[in-house]
Amino acid sequence: MNLALLFDEDFIADDQVVLRGRRRQHLETVLKAQSGDQVPVGRVGGLMGTGTLKHLDDREARLAVCLNMPPPEPLPLTLILAMPRPKMFRRVLQTCAALGVKDIWLINAYKVEKSFWQTPWLQEDQLRENLALGLEQACDTLMPNVHIRKLFKPFVEDELPGLMDGRRGLVAHPGTHTACPAHLAEPATLCIGPEGGFIPYEVDKIIEAGAEAVHLGSRILRVETAVPVLVSRLYDSCG
Repeated sequence: MNLALLFDEDFIADDQVVLRGRRRQHLETVLKAQSGDQVPVGRVGGLMGTGTLKHLDDREARLAVCLNMPPPEPLPLTLILAMPRPKMFRRVLQTCAALGVKDIWLINAYKVEKSFWQTPWLQEDQLRENLALGLEQACDTLMPNVHIRKLFKPFVEDELPGLMDGRRGLVAHPGTHTACPAHLAEPATLCIGPEGGFIPYEVDKIIEAGAEAVHLGSRILRVETAVPVLVSRLYDSCG
């Protein structure tokens, strides 16, 4: 936890917060914080700054906070991601948040198993917790938006063209002829398939919506690896 992320419910006054659970424990066991110590803090959706520890016991930590610094600029990227396997989904979410991706769309695909959509990690509180972990890692406060679309064709035909309007559209697909661009200075919409990739029908539909198919070379990467590699290749600012 490189930054203690503060939610509205943590505030007991404009400049006072109380932390419990994981964040309190981190202050005690990892940072070994004592009264008077300062730690980096940031309010969700707002400014960052410092928190001065005023009280710490086995239930809660009370801090006086001074918020006066803006968070990092978000990436101008919309990420369309076929629902990953639950065992890697949490890591992918945290990685996206840490890299500065603020617009995430989880979609269905032929190779996405129906059971993936039953994972408890899709519950609102679990989404928030894992996104918060990514923000804390990267010292950011701007919470990503996660949209869930369980029907592939309606999404690709009705919504995806709008998400690519005025933006560069890309679909990562091994075996294509065009290498993934790098060092973009423009907004983009990036589509990444499931383990095993999109099937040809799905790639064609995404291309029809306005994307171009690109590759990262001859190596086939897992989704949890492909996401940070692709995003960091597109935008220098997340590196």
